[in-house]
Amino acid sequence: MEMFKVSAKTDTKKLARTIYHVLKGSKREVTLRAIGAGAVNQAVKAMAVARGLVAPLGYDLKMVPEWETLAREDGTELTAIKFRVFR
Repeated sequence: MEMFKVSAKTDTKKLARTIYHVLKGSKREVTLRAIGAGAVNQAVKAMAVARGLVAPLGYDLKMVPEWETLAREDGTELTAIKFRVFR
């Protein structure tokens, strides 16, 4: 399984092409981790574009959002949204 960190500045088209290339190969799942509203927005847009890219191959993408708690170095916790994307 491939894991990609998404930020508010992530290029959605590049991320979509990366998702496409991973899923068209032997991998059947990609995970995107987003922290913050801007990052979640970019992740969702990339998934929508990737869905269009894999459609000609006969695939449809499914997405499962999950909460993920991450520990910072200072001992505090950070909450992220993790998107599991399947073909």
